Amino acid sequence: MSTLLHLDSSAIADGSVSREVSAAFRAAWQAQHPEGTVIYRDLAADQIPHLDAHGITATFLPAEARSAEQNAALALREELMAELEQADAIVIGTPMYNFTIPSTLKAWLDQVILMGRTAGEEPSAKGTPVTVIAARGGSYAPGAPREPYEFVTTYLEKVLGGGLGLEVDFIVPEFTMAAQVPALAEFVGQAAESKAQALEEAARRAKALAA
Repeated sequence: MSTLLHLDSSAIADGSVSREVSAAFRAAWQAQHPEGTVIYRDLAADQIPHLDAHGITATFLPAEARSAEQNAALALREELMAELEQADAIVIGTPMYNFTIPSTLKAWLDQVILMGRTAGEEPSAKGTPVTVIAARGGSYAPGAPREPYEFVTTYLEKVLGGGLGLEVDFIVPEFTMAAQVPALAEFVGQAAESKAQALEEAARRAKALAA
């Protein structure tokens, strides 16, 4: 039975484009896998603790030498890494906040990245396809004035692909703030088109993975 790991990180619950597109991916995936399992984490509503000293040091100690705090921190890491490892496909919804990913998503990444297991020469989830819905308020596409400020796809490609060994694919809805920001008003039509294309691509991608 196939398993999908679905992560959302937008702080906005209603009206989030990254959430809407990741939901479209999930719906298409479930249509192809009616008996499949979906592991869902809303990283904004149910935030994962940032990796701390207990979580870091626990990985270097035998069980009998760990404190209660270290055991608790390691148990969380084990739970999150197991979810990553059992997934047959992953979809991540993320907006761009201040040119990069939300700290809630970074917290998840820090917890699941463990050298010698999920990262390193033979990452335990190597080859798992991950589709990242990377929504952004304006345009940071090649040739755009703010292209040099794009640290969402550039970072995630390195950490998910190079670090965790996943097969990374991006879907990028742009101008999501065009209807709210007067300076972007001229791009309202382009925003609608970009969102429609993202929704279509999400469904297509989910179906292709099932095939």
